[in-house]
Amino acid sequence: MRQRRVYSMPKPGSIKNLKLQTEALPDPQAHEVCVQVKAIGLNFADVFAMQGLYKAAPKGKFIPGLEFSGEVIAVGDEVGEWKVGDKVMGATKFGGYVSHINIHHRYVIPLPVGWSFEQGAGFLVQGLTAYYALKELGNLQKGMTVLIHSAAGGVGILANRICKKYDAYTIGTVSQTNKVDFLRKQEAYDDIILRDDDFYEKLLSALGERPLNLIMECIGGKVLKQGWQAMAPMGRMVSYGSASFTSHGSSPNYPRLIWKYLRRPKIDPMSLPTQNKSIMGFNLIYLYEQTDMMHEMLSGLQSLQLKPQHVGHVYNFEEMLEAIRLFQRGKSIGKVVVKVEA
Repeated sequence: MRQRRVYSMPKPGSIKNLKLQTEALPDPQAHEVCVQVKAIGLNFADVFAMQGLYKAAPKGKFIPGLEFSGEVIAVGDEVGEWKVGDKVMGATKFGGYVSHINIHHRYVIPLPVGWSFEQGAGFLVQGLTAYYALKELGNLQKGMTVLIHSAAGGVGILANRICKKYDAYTIGTVSQTNKVDFLRKQEAYDDIILRDDDFYEKLLSALGERPLNLIMECIGGKVLKQGWQAMAPMGRMVSYGSASFTSHGSSPNYPRLIWKYLRRPKIDPMSLPTQNKSIMGFNLIYLYEQTDMMHEMLSGLQSLQLKPQHVGHVYNFEEMLEAIRLFQRGKSIGKVVVKVEA
């Protein structure tokens, strides 16, 4: 039995309910390892879960957090491939905002040589999201034209790097001009456009004569509709988020959410054969239940030998709320990571 620090919520609803506490952690069970967490990666799913807008989140008391990195400090009796001192990165179905975690041994993998703990905490969830969306659902093929929203975010950066392995032509979209400068200097996007009132015209100009084959959609609302209109026949849109519904406050702004919901684009299934387009949605949390499939996807992702995630912002464990606020406001570039001191 050891003590650990955790950020816990009595129930979803408001980020203000997130409290730092100390609690006892039992020894790992037979098939578990205990990891001393060194870094925690933040994701939009964390914010939606804390605000009560994420259906996959627990209904009562829970600990947010989907990914982490750290060092193994204890192993269960039935665990053979891990030993104390191994450096790992892991994915968890919530429970990641902690200083120590007991987790089934199949949900951690080795931290690549030369990677920092911060880089490790920013790879699994967003890397698997990008890979599964592009390869399994989007059927990414050599030379495609791909539109990637939130291009400067963790998923967007890794999605672009995956696309480049297939010589795809990538168009990234961002909400702020300083992100355009970053992507032009640091990442190999073919074009970057700002999501403003002229977004649709900018998108058509960026496409030129190219057919838009695949869209990584995580914005929703008007932007989703415009992307759908611009997408070529046989194109695929993969929806994995709705950032336009995110509140910048601690609690959801329900009147505004309802207004946006009522004005959301509506795509008629009966029109799909005529338009010859596809729209697919997925949530990585369900892949967590399919362990063999998750490892298969991970193997494919790792075979691409992507360079480490760009970590743009690092906070201390005691600064968790400040890190979440930055993430909410959409001002982050790359991964937002919280480091945990021993």
